[in-house]
Amino acid sequence: MLHHFAVSGVDTWLWLPPLVAFGISLFTSMVGVSGAFLLLPFQLSMLGYTAPGVSATNLVYNLVATPGGAWRYLREGRMLWPLVAIVTAGTLPGVVLGYWLRVGWLRDVADFRLFVGTVLLYMAYRLLRELRAGAGRAATAAAPGAGRVEVAAVSASAVELDFRGTRYRFDPRAMFLLALAVGVVGGIYGIGGGAIIAPLCVTLFRLPVYVVAGAAVAGTLLTSIAGVALYMLVPAPAGVVTQPDWLLGLLFGVGGLVGMYAGARMQKHVPQRVLHAGLAAVMLVTAGFHIF
Repeated sequence: MLHHFAVSGVDTWLWLPPLVAFGISLFTSMVGVSGAFLLLPFQLSMLGYTAPGVSATNLVYNLVATPGGAWRYLREGRMLWPLVAIVTAGTLPGVVLGYWLRVGWLRDVADFRLFVGTVLLYMAYRLLRELRAGAGRAATAAAPGAGRVEVAAVSASAVELDFRGTRYRFDPRAMFLLALAVGVVGGIYGIGGGAIIAPLCVTLFRLPVYVVAGAAVAGTLLTSIAGVALYMLVPAPAGVVTQPDWLLGLLFGVGGLVGMYAGARMQKHVPQRVLHAGLAAVMLVTAGFHIF
């Protein structure tokens, strides 16, 4: 029997949200993504949930789903804390700006669909370009397997880390600016930013996905807390519903929690190039659906 969700107006089976979330997060968590960027199109297209509150519901999903993946990466010693701090510091103010853009300028579902499709298309383009050009060989050549992340040095101009006998470095200032821009997009989209920061860390900073994944998941969790608070507490324009559908978000979150933990555990057994190609393919299909 279909269940009616009063806040969102959605009518669906209670078992469907957790099942869909499990399938999505099982795959996406392997590249440090909660799966919220694919869950939003499902809500828009399959469930007909188009109000701004759909972004807030997506963030509720993150609150429940991401701890499973974050805990697994933490247990395996693959949580890069300097990157977590920089990503969180940059995305938090961006999420605030993204909220205002969503409720003020992107309330129309057609405009929002175009925005969603454009974001996904750009992310897929970045991943496919890297795969085709063979860029970042140090990042993509690593074979699946275990390994701990060791921070070698932290300064205002560089963060250096060791992973499987290879030294990597990135500029924290550039990472902060990237996280700020990602936070704006994540606040609009309702994804917390992890879905964007993870592939960009791989393509722009040449960091291995095995290193980036834990930090991206942890950053998504922290910024999603701020995002949910914004959508719930900040006054919205008259007639605009920004409150999350907590029941729907929690059902998605339960499936995502199990899927993310399992995906984080399986990640080290899957080649990074396969993960990139699969994620890019999913994003291309979803982007095309929304744009065209």
